[in-house]
Amino acid sequence: MYFVSNIVKVTIPNYLASLPIPDSVGGWFRLGVRDWLALIPPTLVVGGISYYSYQTIKRANEANKVNLSVKKDIPKVVDFIDIEDITEKVSLCRCWRSKNWPYCDGAHGGHNKETGDNIGPVVVRHKENK
Repeated sequence: MYFVSNIVKVTIPNYLASLPIPDSVGGWFRLGVRDWLALIPPTLVVGGISYYSYQTIKRANEANKVNLSVKKDIPKVVDFIDIEDITEKVSLCRCWRSKNWPYCDGAHGGHNKETGDNIGPVVVRHKENK
């Protein structure tokens, strides 16, 4: 633990204090080649951390999406099915994975295995056809 403590409390602050970071905007123009080369490693570290953070946030946002492929070219997916068009019963997709959306094609099975979810279709039927 002393090793980590020493790095955080002594080594990193000493390294950062030794960097040729000017106090003014004009100071950046007076830096030599050796000074600019000394600034490359910390710049790469900050850039790498920023890029990794961006990618992590981007993946987290993608993971929160429900609809991954259905009518992505429109801002809001709304479909109407007239009850008169249903003869006996129809299964409607709730997992948004169906290739035949809005009708269920059983894609929730793979989704449930992958995520541990338990979603299934909405089954709509006429009252007299129970």
